[in-house]
Amino acid sequence: MPIIIELDVMLARRKMRSKELAERIGITEQNVSLLKSGKVKGVRFETLEKICEVLDCQPGDILIYEPEPDS
Repeated sequence: MPIIIELDVMLARRKMRSKELAERIGITEQNVSLLKSGKVKGVRFETLEKICEVLDCQPGDILIYEPEPDS
């Protein structure tokens, strides 16, 4: 997938655990884990907004676009 989620990197920079982020944005810790692993098909803008607010970052800090090489 060409979109890479670097939520774990931002959490480390902010010295925050997934559990704390989950509590502060109102989603389950399991959903944070799924986001971190990239096993989600999408994310609501509302959730992305809350993540950015709590982590004091921009969406581009956690969502990276890397095109797939031509086959």
